[in-house]
Amino acid sequence: MIPPSPHPSPAPEEDRTVVVVGAGPAGLAIGNILRAASVDCVVLETGTRQFIENRPRAGVIEEWAVRELQRRGLAGNLMARAEAHDTCEFRFEGERFRFAYGELTGLGHYFYPQPLLVTDLVREYADVRGGDIRFGVRDVTLHDLDSDRPAVSYLCPDTGERRVLRCDFVAGCDGARGVTRDAVPAERRRIARQDDGIGWLALLAEAPPSADCAVFGIHPRGFAGHMARSPEVTRYYLQCAPGDDPEDWTHDRVWAELRARLGADGAPPLREGRLIEKRILDLHHYVVEPLAHGRLLLAGDAGHLTPPIAAKGMNLALNDAFLLGDALVAYATRGDRGGLDGYSDASLRRVWEYQEFSQWLSDVYHGVASGDPFRAGVTRARLRRMFTSPTAAAAFAEQYLGAAPGF
Repeated sequence: MIPPSPHPSPAPEEDRTVVVVGAGPAGLAIGNILRAASVDCVVLETGTRQFIENRPRAGVIEEWAVRELQRRGLAGNLMARAEAHDTCEFRFEGERFRFAYGELTGLGHYFYPQPLLVTDLVREYADVRGGDIRFGVRDVTLHDLDSDRPAVSYLCPDTGERRVLRCDFVAGCDGARGVTRDAVPAERRRIARQDDGIGWLALLAEAPPSADCAVFGIHPRGFAGHMARSPEVTRYYLQCAPGDDPEDWTHDRVWAELRARLGADGAPPLREGRLIEKRILDLHHYVVEPLAHGRLLLAGDAGHLTPPIAAKGMNLALNDAFLLGDALVAYATRGDRGGLDGYSDASLRRVWEYQEFSQWLSDVYHGVASGDPFRAGVTRARLRRMFTSPTAAAAFAEQYLGAAPGF
């Protein structure tokens, strides 16, 4: 239930055109798009600036998203520091299969950790463009979403007083555990959810990458993944039981499993190092439909979630930001509602395409370890087809890069 309007207000109401709730990639990109067009906005964030700039998250950005960031003046550091990749490698049944998706499409990926992108975006928004961002807010609450002037209230971290922001629109960008999604009445939304019943142990190792590209190990003992994060740090994943305790995965156990699952003829030995992060991810997907309710519009993980299977989450958040930011600018500067009215459908087209690919790739990654001979056989057939059929290879490359026609 949406709380009633906060009257009488304990503090004078402030007027804004847009209130953005959440300072992740989606919220900060929207804020920057609005500031560039001189549209009045404020960003609210429950964490500190230091927290959001150091929170470990994704690290793969698709080329179309990088080009959009460049076009908007938001990719200076990214282009100077990111690693461009156009190849990945599958390892299964003791063999290595290099997949040069760049040769098939002329496109690639950029490896740039999300904390670095968030640091760039918050600096551009707050320090360069003079945007209003308020860190450490508490008890964020949305009001009057069905009216022409909704409100967002919050507790000020300095005074403990409740403050009220009256606005034209609220952009809900506060992620899977935020408040904006739940502000939509249950009878006015549908949440489609898929639980994979699979866990991944997500690891950061203080060790240089052991390969020149992303590596996917498909093994009867479970999936393993290797992704560079920097010249000194590597991201690894290990399939495990949902709900596993990460403390049960000792240093020696982790590296023994990585060696076994990523081993293949001719593969260089893994460069081992101290594990600086261990956490369990229970793989699941969800999509909220529609992504709009009254004057509230959801973006990023507040509206949809894909697990890190295909590295799509940050790209979907940026796609939402580009669509929604431009739509809000068009309305605020020209009174054009077309982008806002079409935002949910436009976003969900890419969301569902990425969900479908993530589900397909999950079957490939985990089929051999399922204990089901039929699923294992189907997995092997899919991999053989991808490496022997140019048509299948091109289709995989398009989906892997988010470059399929129609987006």
